[in-house]
Parts: sequence; C-alpha cells; structure tokens
Amino acid sequence: MNKEIFTLQNLWDVIVPVVIIIAAFISGLILRKIIISRLIRLSEKTHTQADDIVIKELNRPFIFWCLLAGSYFAIRVTPLSDEWVVMSGKAIAVLAIFSVTVFLARLTIGILNMPGGKLRQFLPDSSLTQSMAKIFIYAFGVLIILNTLGISIAPILTAFGLGGLAVALALQETLSNLFAGFYITLSRQIRVGDFVKLESGEEGYVVDIGWRATRVRMLPNNVVLIPNSKLAQSVITNYYFPEQEMAVLVQVGVHYDSDLEHVERVTIEVGEKVMKEVRGGVPEFKPFIRYHTFGDFSINFTVILRAKEFVDNYLVKHEFIKKLHKRYNDEGIVIPYPIRAINNSQEKAEIKV
Repeated sequence: MNKEIFTLQNLWDVIVPVVIIIAAFISGLILRKIIISRLIRLSEKTHTQADDIVIKELNRPFIFWCLLAGSYFAIRVTPLSDEWVVMSGKAIAVLAIFSVTVFLARLTIGILNMPGGKLRQFLPDSSLTQSMAKIFIYAFGVLIILNTLGISIAPILTAFGLGGLAVALALQETLSNLFAGFYITLSRQIRVGDFVKLESGEEGYVVDIGWRATRVRMLPNNVVLIPNSKLAQSVITNYYFPEQEMAVLVQVGVHYDSDLEHVERVTIEVGEKVMKEVRGGVPEFKPFIRYHTFGDFSINFTVILRAKEFVDNYLVKHEFIKKLHKRYNDEGIVIPYPIRAINNSQEKAEIKV
C-alpha cells in the first residue's frame, strides 16, 4: 500500500510541472494573439515605424518567455532539493537574460535600419554602427549573466584593461582604421549612399563604412575598398553634401558676328525645355548663362543648368547639347570651328646659321 502511494506521489510530482509548462505554453499562445493583435491595431494609428519594429521583435520571443516563466513555477512545486532549485533558477535566469539581450540587439538594429528615422541623424546606417551596437548590448548582457551566476566581473574588467593595452600596441593599424571609421561615421560628412570622388580620381557611391575599410561602388559597378584611416586623411569631394542637387555647367562658344541677346534668349529657352523634359533635371530651376571670354575664334560663355544628383548631369548635358545644336542651326547661330592662320612666307624661309 505504501509503495502504491509512493508511486502515485512520484507520478503527481511529474504531472504537475508538466501541466504548468503546457499551461504556460497555451497561455503564451493566447496572450500573444491578444496582446500582439491589439498592439498592431494601435500601431496602425501612428505614423512612425518604430512601434512596428517593436511588435515584430516582441512577437518572436514571447512564447519562449512564457515557457521560461512556466518552467520557473514548475520547478518551485517539484520536490527537488534547495540546491537543485537554486541551480535551475539560475539557469532559467541566464536563458531569460540572454533572450532579452538578443531581443534588444535585434530591436536596436531594426531601429537603426529604420528608413527616415530621426536616429539616423546621430547614428548613420553602416555596418560599423550596427556591429558596435550589437557588441555593446551583448557585452552588457554577458556581464549581467556573469553577475547572476555569482562570478565577479571586476577581475575580468581588469584583465580586459591590461589585455586591451597589449592588443592596442599590437594592432595599431587596425585600431587606427576602427577609430577613423568612427570619426567618418559620426561626422556625417561622408554617409552611406553618398556619391563621392576620391583624391586619386575614383568616384562612386559609398556602399558601407565598416570597421576596417569603406566600400565605394564605382559607376562601372566595381567596388573600391579604402582603409578608413586613409579615407579620413584624403581630399574627397562629396556630391551629396550638403544636398544632392548640383549645378551642371556647359561651356559654349558662338561666332563673333552673333547677336548675343538673341543667343542668350535661345539658349535659356533650350535649357528650360531640358529641365522640364529630361529625367534628372530640376523643372523649377531657371537656367541662365554668363559670357566670360573673347576667345581666339568665338565668344565663350557658360550655361548653368541643374541636376537632381551627380549621375543625372551626364544625361542633362547629353540632351542639352543635342537640343542646343539643333536649335542653333534653326536660328542661324554659328558655333565656329577652330581657326588657324598659317604664315607661308615664314614656313618657306630658309634657316640661316
């Protein structure tokens, strides 16, 4: 009889924790459906995407958190020794802290990648920013886990300090690139997506600012890797800073017999047509010209147009030159050929020594 009671008691000790864990799992499913659905309805009324990111990342570990809570209560009702209860509690706490750390890391990266977010004004979107954010969050999570397990973190921090000095001496070039990458990222003078021209002549879009090098994709679709330390010391033209729109300058020359008022009026009309019809032009911009040189065979001037971004200037120039050439032919405006005068008598003269 006692053996039967003992067996039933053991069975009951197993059934109760299992029931608690199953109940926690089912409750998690129900609560997630109720809470997440309500949060989604509330987020639809807002204009920011931050709440959508929070809901998305919260949806992933919700059931796991419910299972951890159920496991904690299940352990409390089991007839385990105090030592096992404490160890099991610490294991659950470690899993919970790690899960929260992963949640915060995912949430931070999601907010950093949020298009049009105000946070990008201070922390631009780059692999360096994302990597350092994840390293900081995971390091903080690891320190909390160690403290939860009763491991003193003071000696670890001291060891990291001494080891960091040795690493700094051994990896001077790497750290130079790392800190240069921080400077480039935080100064926001060069941003991911900007079109830049390097001092060496290469030009293209900044694809990413990494911990070691910055990747620039050139127009032929090749990628140039530039060490951050060298990039920070180079002379660089950023065609997207302070804004993407840029002036497009076209040099033109007309015959000396031309009516300059007529030339100016015709040229501006062609420029206005190009601004409105050509993709990449700025429709509201009013083109203008400036005469600047009495050349050897023409009166030269500059036509000032405007493009939405750097690569658009090629098409704007292309279409403007075609349309201007045709209109000048229709209006009788002459673009003179280069003129060279040959002194025949000088060419035929004998060289006397």
